[in-house]
Amino acid sequence: MSNDETGDRVRMIVDRDTCIGAGQCEMHDEDVFELDDDVLATVIGDGTLPRDRAAAAADRCPGRAISFVEIEA
Repeated sequence: MSNDETGDRVRMIVDRDTCIGAGQCEMHDEDVFELDDDVLATVIGDGTLPRDRAAAAADRCPGRAISFVEIEA
């Protein structure tokens, strides 16, 4: 596992008002995102990813509905 994979984790957020239901997030990180019955992304599990994967998830979202925040201690 790379250093980036084990680095700081961040909490994922989905803006359901912006989500277009393309499913890119679920396809790449199915342990953190899933499309619900309304075909909108939702955060599941502990909702965290390593920072590099979080940035990639946000970048590949065509609706720009994904963001992330620091995890408070």
